[in-house]
Amino acid sequence: MDTTVADPLVGRLLDGRYRVESRIARGGMAAVYLALDIRLDRTVALKVMHRSLAEDPDFVRRFIGEAKSVASLSHPNVVHVFDQGTDGDHVYLSMEYVPGRTLRDVLRERKRLPAREALEIMIPVLAALGAAHQAGMVHRDVKPENVLLTDDGRVKVVDFGLARAIEAGNQTRTGVMIGTIAYMSPEQVTAGVADARSDVYAAGVMLFELLTGRQPYQGDNPMSVAYRHVHDRVPAPSSLAGDVPPLLDTLVLSATDRDQNRRPADATALLVAAVDAHRMLPRDMGPQRPP
Repeated sequence: MDTTVADPLVGRLLDGRYRVESRIARGGMAAVYLALDIRLDRTVALKVMHRSLAEDPDFVRRFIGEAKSVASLSHPNVVHVFDQGTDGDHVYLSMEYVPGRTLRDVLRERKRLPAREALEIMIPVLAALGAAHQAGMVHRDVKPENVLLTDDGRVKVVDFGLARAIEAGNQTRTGVMIGTIAYMSPEQVTAGVADARSDVYAAGVMLFELLTGRQPYQGDNPMSVAYRHVHDRVPAPSSLAGDVPPLLDTLVLSATDRDQNRRPADATALLVAAVDAHRMLPRDMGPQRPP
């Protein structure tokens, strides 16, 4: 948790409505704060864009458009967007506050997950992405940092549309891209285009990482990783982790096919395959829980 006291926003009333309590995270594009919506007396997460983005009027316009699309997406596995606004040079989203951890936190702690547990995280993620795809939206930045696991065991996907608002401008600085290049589909690397099948590719890479504890392509710099997405084939997870069942190799290899036409058409199609794989796993493949 990032609890910097010196942050100038902490303690402020933003837009006459949100009392900023503390900073809980900081990323390449925005900082996230815990805040109280004094109008509705509820705790929210406020995502406040970094000033360099907020100063770009085109970005702000696209950001507002994306926020409206996401706000219309109502799904139990999607972090709900309540409101969007600007206060001086602060451009923000007000969202459902989800107490818990990111999937990246879980991976740092546990390195890798058993097949059954990996699927039990991927299935709700794919359900969220599938709902977005059916509404004509593409996430564009599927990665463990954007998957939240609540304290009571629910799975939520966050940050729909933010990458699109950034990409459409000239804000694609290397700093924004580095964290994400590991999950970027070949067509995003070569042509800068993303559709539902690009999210499917990223989900396949994420499943690979859950099963093996590492990303398929390691490289000294983002360009070498990008090159490998375009020219290499993602290896079968079982080639790195011998206990991964063949069913999951098949799932990962089909989702990460370099040819987008050979991947499942959208996240719902991959969801169906993941549910089938989960049903066919032997019962003893799950984590060993005490009786």
